[in-house]
Amino acid sequence: MNTQEKYNLAELVIAHALKNGAQQVSVSIDESRNNNIEIRDQQIDNLTESNRNSMTINLYVDKKFSSNSTNRMKKDELLKFVEEGIAATRFLAEDEFRMLPDPALFYKGGGADLIVVDPSIGSIEPKTRIDLAKAVMDEAFNKDERIISVSSNYSDGMSNRVYVTSNGFKGDSARSSVTLSASVSVKTDQGRPQDYWYETSLFFDKLKKTDIGKKALERTISKIGPKKISSGKYPMVLENRVAGNLLSPLYNALSGYALYQKQSFLAGKKDQQVASKVLTVWDDPSIPSGPGSRHFDGEGLALAKRAIFEDGVLRGFYIDTYYGKKLGMDPSSGSSTNVVFRLGDRDANAMVKSLKKGILITGFNGGNCNGSTGDFSYGIEGFLIENGSVIHPVNEMNISGNMTQIWNNLVEAGNDIVEGSSFMVPSLLLDMIDFSGI
Repeated sequence: MNTQEKYNLAELVIAHALKNGAQQVSVSIDESRNNNIEIRDQQIDNLTESNRNSMTINLYVDKKFSSNSTNRMKKDELLKFVEEGIAATRFLAEDEFRMLPDPALFYKGGGADLIVVDPSIGSIEPKTRIDLAKAVMDEAFNKDERIISVSSNYSDGMSNRVYVTSNGFKGDSARSSVTLSASVSVKTDQGRPQDYWYETSLFFDKLKKTDIGKKALERTISKIGPKKISSGKYPMVLENRVAGNLLSPLYNALSGYALYQKQSFLAGKKDQQVASKVLTVWDDPSIPSGPGSRHFDGEGLALAKRAIFEDGVLRGFYIDTYYGKKLGMDPSSGSSTNVVFRLGDRDANAMVKSLKKGILITGFNGGNCNGSTGDFSYGIEGFLIENGSVIHPVNEMNISGNMTQIWNNLVEAGNDIVEGSSFMVPSLLLDMIDFSGI
């Protein structure tokens, strides 16, 4: 179906639902095409191509709500599906907060092209995909006698969505992506360290296609010979590729769901200092070719750039219509777009060189964070830093503390974000972090 045919089908479903007793209805039609190739030790281990179509119908019936999905797109089947969905919804409990957004908050159209689709991805030849995955594999395979296994992966995808509501919203969106990655494991007397590297982009011609396997191998070999170090409080350089692991609990605490369920350690702290003045973060949906750029969210709410943290002060939450009603808060969108940090002047290497003693974190191994209190404990992978140099890998160590405390210990944000991620987080330097070792 083309876009107009999807709109016609969505409007048909909405009209039928309203005729059969629903007071409000929303319909989304989602289509995606994905390709994935995995090569393990120079043999194709997995090759998949998938095409998916689905329709989700949200029904609001007599203060009751249900969400119903199907991949059957024939008119007669859909109309019967709607009738059955309405009948089933009537058995549910009432929820007075379930309703579509205020139409005044909808995106009205007219926004600039965000340039997030590469149409050429749909015409890439299968051999090209396989050759790229093989080239990544060849950069590492048999390059070191300690290698146990090398795997490489190529994936690409295109998706589009049409969304229509019974109270006036109509909109469509599309997106593409392509990724190349490699993973390497080696055998040593002390275990089997492994690591990875990847590159990703919205556009095929902008994807970095070399040195992926090489970097995965280099990172793996650098982990050989780990040593334990003493427990204590150390400065910590957090590599940009894993900084999101520390940011995620902070962002989870910003959701309407967490606030309502009393699982947010940031509840009641709007416009209060909750982190170091170094922390300034915006949510910016309008960056051209930004991985998270979009004009409207999953409910049709218009999006705009806004501050989430400003000089360490909490300025905004992620509130959808449902939890906005429950909490008595204005909806702002229940999901993030491009999470943009205010950047500093140095990268991770420069931060490392500035430290007399500290730890560079390059990975996390399990652990958890209590959403209500912010208390956390995580296993880490990394390297000891002494006199500005990386000395040796460290293992069997944890970091622990409280999320508010650790973000108040943020000393510096780097200038080295990971390209291709909607979480545009640079490397971070934090002081006085509790490490548990020997």
